[in-house]
Amino acid sequence: MSTITLRPWQRAAFDLFMNGARAGGDAVRPDGSAEVAPDFLAVATPGAGKTTFALTCARAVLAEKNRPLVIVAPTSHLKIQWAQAAHRLGLEVDPFWSPNDGLAKDVHGLVTTYQQIATGTAAKKLAGLAHDGFVILDEVHHAGTERAWGDGIRKAFAPAYRRLSLSGTPFRSDAAQIPFVRYDATGEGDLAHADFTYGYADALRDGGVVRPVYFPRVDGEMEWTTASGDVMSANFQDELTKDQASMRLRTALSLEGEWMPAVLSKAVEQLRTIRTSPASQGGQPDAGGLVIAMDQEHAQGIARLLRDRFSVPADVVVSDDPGASKKIEQFSKNDRPWLVSVRMVSEGVDIPRLRVGVFSSTTSTELFFRQAIGRFVRWQAGRTSQKAYVYIPDDPRLRGHAFSIAEARRHVLRPPGAEKDDDDFQEDGGLEKQVHEDDAEQLALFTVVGSYATGISMHTVNADGGVVASEGDDTFVPTFELDPPRFDDEPDPPEPFFSDDPALGVELEEIPTEAGFVPSGSMSVGERKDDLRTRNAQVAKRLVDITGWNHAKVQAEMNRLAGVSRVASATNEQLARRLRYSESWLRKLSR
Repeated sequence: MSTITLRPWQRAAFDLFMNGARAGGDAVRPDGSAEVAPDFLAVATPGAGKTTFALTCARAVLAEKNRPLVIVAPTSHLKIQWAQAAHRLGLEVDPFWSPNDGLAKDVHGLVTTYQQIATGTAAKKLAGLAHDGFVILDEVHHAGTERAWGDGIRKAFAPAYRRLSLSGTPFRSDAAQIPFVRYDATGEGDLAHADFTYGYADALRDGGVVRPVYFPRVDGEMEWTTASGDVMSANFQDELTKDQASMRLRTALSLEGEWMPAVLSKAVEQLRTIRTSPASQGGQPDAGGLVIAMDQEHAQGIARLLRDRFSVPADVVVSDDPGASKKIEQFSKNDRPWLVSVRMVSEGVDIPRLRVGVFSSTTSTELFFRQAIGRFVRWQAGRTSQKAYVYIPDDPRLRGHAFSIAEARRHVLRPPGAEKDDDDFQEDGGLEKQVHEDDAEQLALFTVVGSYATGISMHTVNADGGVVASEGDDTFVPTFELDPPRFDDEPDPPEPFFSDDPALGVELEEIPTEAGFVPSGSMSVGERKDDLRTRNAQVAKRLVDITGWNHAKVQAEMNRLAGVSRVASATNEQLARRLRYSESWLRKLSR
């Protein structure tokens, strides 16, 4: 037995999940097990601990009957995070599973992505693997992004015993119904039903769960040439058409003007203050900063600007980089000051040391904005004051998102044929490289003339969930006179909530894999498996070079020596034995 100590909201949600499982109490399945309500949706603010809650539920369900566990994450990078978190809570899942592979006997299950399920034979394979299993759907709103993604998880997990869906951001406001989510008919349309909700304001009131985020909003004077050749000039307080507002924002964020360098200068200064201040004043020597850019070219330009003009190191992660996930993982653990990204760090990625951000993306939807801000709210235990600052253009859309960050939203389905919102979020990785298609023609002849920053206003969400606003000087001032937010004059967040209430602890049985209990250690079974597979592949390559055999013949002989049928479904014990025998073979050939 082991005890998992939960936060109050996690315990309340866990109890609801477990107690609400029985539908009617006396109903039973043909196999004699209790009938259950198959679906549960938990909506909780980023940083609140959805992962721990979900894995505690998984431990409890698997303790009743050892079932297959399948976790679906939005991105490949998050598969690794889930595998590591599961390992810490006594569960082992393989983050490197593919539809062509079987499942090794020394894991409880696997981690995959929505995109992977929608391709090839993955949905059919998972329908077999997850039959009567337990499924966790992380950030389930992604299943409404593309029809193939929703269709994929519906086919794959309809036979599952139970499905736990998680979300930390508002659902999409379109007509794509999300699988396994219940909708209630209301006068506003069909509303998604969450079985448990824990918002940002709730987390602030509890203390010690999330950080307060301050939003320095920067105005400016922007000038650009339109597609028709007209020269326009506007600040963020001027009322413009949708197309003009988009050009104004793109002009501000362009590296051809001075608005962006001015904002980066203040962000660099803010981070430097945090990194050099005493811990008693909220200082943190390893604090990091994140810039969210428009596209890959923009990201590379911002990184050069940070290095060349402000003399600070800056790492770049973009989707085209095969080592992006590794870079994110390294940045989360080291003390380098700045990371520049497009979408790779917009959702789910856990980098608790982030304290300063610059939102310089032209994607102005509320969903994307909240996902991005979620990277800065992660509370770090042992720090009494850890305010975060995210600099944003004073664009009306972004300003509205910042003011409404504490509001709870539910997925509303539009009536068929209804006009799309201007802010509809496009889940297309290609946005790192290009703008929306409907903007392409307008921007083809769009030219930045210049821009400069004029003034800062700031507000935050307080512990009561209300917005505290402090407006800056309305008069235009040169960029070098812009004052950064004061680091020491703001109210402290509420004291962290601590409790030794035994009711917050959940005692759960240890769950063996089909191969029995696996050895504990710093690496998860999935990580160790990946390492052993890589080392086996390296030995195989050397054997091919020495023997002159082809890869298939060498691999078959390695399998024969170790008594392994397939590497893809081998346990770590089998992989280690295969490696030992193959290295012995290699040594004999090398004499």
